[in-house]
Amino acid sequence: MSDHKPILDARTPPTAAWAVIEKLRGEELKAWRMADVPGLPSADDRNFRHDFPFGWFAVAFADELAVGEVKAARYFAKDLAIWRGVDGKARVIDAYCAHYGANMAHGGKVHENTLECPFHAWRYDGDGSVKEIPYSPSIPPQAKRKDCVPSWPVREVNGYILVWHHPDRIAPLWEPLIVEEVGHPDWTPLNKFEWRVFSSGQVMADNGVDVAHFKYVHGTVNVPDYEFRYDGIQSTVSAKIKIGTPQGQVDGAIDSTGYGPSQGKVKFSGLTDTLLISGSAPVDRDCVHVRFAFIQPKAEAEGPRAGLARALIKDICKQHDQDKVILDRIRRLDPALVCAGDGPLARNRAHYNQFYAGNQPAPLPVAAE
Repeated sequence: MSDHKPILDARTPPTAAWAVIEKLRGEELKAWRMADVPGLPSADDRNFRHDFPFGWFAVAFADELAVGEVKAARYFAKDLAIWRGVDGKARVIDAYCAHYGANMAHGGKVHENTLECPFHAWRYDGDGSVKEIPYSPSIPPQAKRKDCVPSWPVREVNGYILVWHHPDRIAPLWEPLIVEEVGHPDWTPLNKFEWRVFSSGQVMADNGVDVAHFKYVHGTVNVPDYEFRYDGIQSTVSAKIKIGTPQGQVDGAIDSTGYGPSQGKVKFSGLTDTLLISGSAPVDRDCVHVRFAFIQPKAEAEGPRAGLARALIKDICKQHDQDKVILDRIRRLDPALVCAGDGPLARNRAHYNQFYAGNQPAPLPVAAE
């Protein structure tokens, strides 16, 4: 006879993963989500790929970059400079000046719409070309060229700043997914959260279709019954679930859309309607910066169901905390040894692998909704 007690409340911490973080609260929990994890094996020892996928990736929340501000960032194992010109447009280029190699994200400043290097005041446009050298009567021909310092195509959608990454530096093959509810007056502003997960995007994508772990890591009443569909660069997942509450079980649904290797939209319904807009970007081979932004109908978030609305967001973030404990220390197995009930791991990997160079999908138009 099994000594496992039945899990009646989906919010009950059922595993050792939760024991690692169950006492963390407030700022301490936020710090843990972004902190280094000491003593991890190398990316090679953990069998993470050497290349990065291509697509649109989130490098900042849009409202965290003010006009005239420069920020340093590191993604795709590269140091980047992100700035917003006086025209309100965000721009991203590699951080190192082509002149003497100064990191322009540290001490650099915005001059109108250009980024001014702190070393000799060379001024760069968002296309990576030098527009002005204040002390020189001429600009070297190479410096005038686009991508003298590599530049990154940028889009601002859904409250995120996204950059297009492709290892061969080809132009974007599709436009980002747009969530129409973001910014709508009937919906709340973004409620933002972020993590550094010491894993890879491919492994995290595997985790998203691993239906069995929802019971054994997150404490769902049973293994949810999911439907998976794949269409070009888009994947969709639908599930009917039982949500545990102090008043008993409530019928709920999760409808998730993945668009490319990093954009996601998840609709939760049942307790309260909630949209999760996710964005991520690899920092390095073994680290992914994950951002979540939640919005909810104001009528629910500010009305009698406000407590439930807050609790749902808290529980979703708690589940990601539980995943992080495991994913921070996971080793990629290729192939993995799977069994019936594990979810469509092979199909999902085939879908994700199309985003590595040499496997480009056909270009798509702008995606609405």
